[in-house]
Amino acid sequence: MSKTIRRRPWLVAALLAFTWLATAHGAPVVWDSPVSIVLGYAPGGSSDRVARIVADKLQAKLKVSVVVENKTGAGGRLAAQQVKATPVGKNVLMLANPAVMVVAPLVFKDNGYDPERDFVPVSQVNNYEFALAVSTAVPVRELSHLIAWLRANPEKANFGVPATGSLPHFFALMTGEKAQVNAQVIGYRGSAPLMTDLIGGQVPVAFDTFDTVLPHHEGGKLRILAVSGDKRSPLAPHIPTFKEAGLNLVATGWNTFFAPASMPQEKVQALAQAITEVMQDPDTQRKFSDAKMNSVVTTQAQTQAMLKDFQKLWAPVVQRSGFQP
Repeated sequence: MSKTIRRRPWLVAALLAFTWLATAHGAPVVWDSPVSIVLGYAPGGSSDRVARIVADKLQAKLKVSVVVENKTGAGGRLAAQQVKATPVGKNVLMLANPAVMVVAPLVFKDNGYDPERDFVPVSQVNNYEFALAVSTAVPVRELSHLIAWLRANPEKANFGVPATGSLPHFFALMTGEKAQVNAQVIGYRGSAPLMTDLIGGQVPVAFDTFDTVLPHHEGGKLRILAVSGDKRSPLAPHIPTFKEAGLNLVATGWNTFFAPASMPQEKVQALAQAITEVMQDPDTQRKFSDAKMNSVVTTQAQTQAMLKDFQKLWAPVVQRSGFQP
């Protein structure tokens, strides 16, 4: 009995060494505690729908609870600040868009986080176009006609966007510049009040994500004149792109998972692989399509490259605008 007790420390040391070697040689990560997905927006929006579709599939794959936490406030920056402070050992991911990871660091003097220092990109899971929509009270059905109407009625050149400082805000500025229209951008507290005012005719023109506007277009409550992708959306192939409608503009946004810098590399890589496999699932792709959203299948390396290219495209636009919160 005493011999067994004396040898036990050697056994523990051997087991620890084996565990370390297994991890070092790429053995599967064992998920023995829940995974949290934090996002900075309220339930019901497009980012929330993305998070919940992926969480449901990821839970089945990892065989551990995956919980979505909506940490609203400050346009998503509070969520980023919370996830940045995640202690080692906690399984936390953040689902974020360009407003949080690209725009905010450029326009806020004290942002509370550094996207490159405090976070590690894990996997992009979807992208989205922007749509230019008009109230049914506006007497136009084509983008060229809208531009002519706005030039003839400059007091009507009010562009509604879902949030001040959002990507639709800067895309609206880009559109006004390209169309040579001196537009006034009006920021709302979310897509819902913006759509209410657009449908009611309180604002004549709006820019928002395509998936947000499309159901209202299909219901005849407003008219989408153009989408910002490089080709027509398969969800609405009858709607032209901005290029086809006469303005040389292409712009998209994205939803991407990020891990806090405190997360061990092997866990980040395991989550990246698991999310890639989830996004390859035909049922996942069907759920995105049913929600009027574009799913994306990428590796961690492809996600990192996308973010660098996106930063190069949009940073000059944001800085040139002179926007101050």
